[in-house]
Amino acid sequence: MESIKQIYKIGYGPSSSHTMGPRKAAVLFRDRTPGAARRTVTLYGSLAATGKGHLTDQAILEELQPDAPCEIVWQPEIFLPFHPNAVRFEAFDTSGNKTADETFYSIGGGDIIKEGENRQTSANVYDMHTIHDIQAWCDRTGGSYWEYVDHCEGSDVWDYLQTVWQVMKEAVERGIEAEGVLPGGLGVRRKAVSYFVHAAGYSPSLKSRGLVYAYALAVSEENAGGGKIVTAPTCGSCGIVPAVLYHLNTSKGFSEQRILRALATAGLFGNVVKHNASVSGAEVGCQGEVGVACAMAAAAVSQLFGGTPAQIEYSAEMGLEHHLGLTCDPVCGLVQIPCIERNAFAAARALDANLYSAFSDGRHSVSFDRVVEVMKRTGHDLPSLYKETAQGGLAAVSGPENKV
Repeated sequence: MESIKQIYKIGYGPSSSHTMGPRKAAVLFRDRTPGAARRTVTLYGSLAATGKGHLTDQAILEELQPDAPCEIVWQPEIFLPFHPNAVRFEAFDTSGNKTADETFYSIGGGDIIKEGENRQTSANVYDMHTIHDIQAWCDRTGGSYWEYVDHCEGSDVWDYLQTVWQVMKEAVERGIEAEGVLPGGLGVRRKAVSYFVHAAGYSPSLKSRGLVYAYALAVSEENAGGGKIVTAPTCGSCGIVPAVLYHLNTSKGFSEQRILRALATAGLFGNVVKHNASVSGAEVGCQGEVGVACAMAAAAVSQLFGGTPAQIEYSAEMGLEHHLGLTCDPVCGLVQIPCIERNAFAAARALDANLYSAFSDGRHSVSFDRVVEVMKRTGHDLPSLYKETAQGGLAAVSGPENKV
């Protein structure tokens, strides 16, 4: 299992799979084809179906167009076998002869792999890849999940997580100050500032919930506007983990060191899902994005409030289990409706999962690992129109004319 640094990627929205991944592939292909006279880029499947809404073409052209003319070809009806998000790059010389031809897959969370490569392309850092085994390590050694991360990753992971936390905080703070309409044509206004202001007028418990909503909206709106965020585990679900941690940091006074440990725990749970299933909405639906982010946040919160390894696992399990079957149905292919609102609800649900777990001894019937297996099977059983193609669900009945 690879480093949790692959779960937390710093970049610009609105989509890890449709924006960050294709941009990375474009840079790789550009650097491998110096002197090309022109290039052609073909987008397939889900990458083509919602690419314009996710700014896929803009991300690619920004990297390739300054170097040589580039044409984008859209093939939303063609799904290549390995993954729904496929992109083919071709380079040509001045005589029109093809000089290079490479296909990449954007597999979620900003990760890409070249056709023919193994799915895991970075170094193996963890010798265990199930929560069952990691929890047994915790019970045997007396350690916690974050200590297992430290054990496997080494001390340099903390500097990286410090940078991640700083970017998360900045995204929250920019988002609760920003106003106006998000780009894309849906007419969606930013709501974070309104929720933040209104929260002050409620009783303490309702104020707390309102602030969590505001922080999740703030980061998600920053992402939708193309702002700088951290995948956790994706761009589309990037508001959930920062919302709960920022809220607990500012309202409960948890130290930054404890926040970083909570981030490590969250990253470990997200990493297990990514290794054993997927965090790609195009592959398994929104359960792999918002559902996994909720599980990560629930694990982080449970650790901050002193949960045992069993209670932390239970919190994460509930965060994912109760998002099973969640479809990815972005209206007009934009990471706005229902994505932004889902981040706010999932952040609140993560806090509820921790509370529910805290009342228990951590013992329960369905393990986190089993839910990950179910999520993977459920995602593969979902028809493609419910997996980021903007052809089913809310995307099929909503649009600009509705101003949803």
